[in-house]
Amino acid sequence: MQNNDIDKLSKIIAKLPALGTRSARRIVLHLLKKKDTDMVTLISALQNVRDNIKKCAVCGNYDTNDICAVCADASRDKEVVCVVQDVADLWAMERVGLYRGSYHVLGGILSALDGITPEDLNIESLFVRINQEKIKEVILALPATIDGQITAHYLLSRLKELPLKITTLAQGIPVGAELDYMDDGTIQLALSARKEL
Repeated sequence: MQNNDIDKLSKIIAKLPALGTRSARRIVLHLLKKKDTDMVTLISALQNVRDNIKKCAVCGNYDTNDICAVCADASRDKEVVCVVQDVADLWAMERVGLYRGSYHVLGGILSALDGITPEDLNIESLFVRINQEKIKEVILALPATIDGQITAHYLLSRLKELPLKITTLAQGIPVGAELDYMDDGTIQLALSARKEL
């Protein structure tokens, strides 16, 4: 029979994204075997994040400062803002290292099924930024899902009234992928968004 404290910790870890019950148990067992090293380090790191990380007042990224390192970087192009669903998307863009503009994190996407409306998202502050920061281009980098496209369409309907360039990320067949393994929607999107060589 398993200890209640161990079971409780396993259940908490199992709630984390991409982890199930078995993975959570393996993590707990590893931590128990390394109580004086890995567990102490993990506890300290979790406490530091809890106590020190804030949401950026400008874009919604996470950082130790009220204004994140990306927004504070004077070398970035402040006239271009990339609108993303979540911080994970911002981090993915930064990992690639090609984009040198600013970001705006919506904190989700519109979803009738989940009851998420424009008021639930960080949308109005985007329009405040556009007016205050003299933004010239908005890149809509939202998921290629139905809800992502509904969100992009909603934003586009409001943005097209403003004197700025609106772009979106290219979508279609990923590099190294074979057509045989692609879903029909991806193939259709890639075909309709084809460009002349």
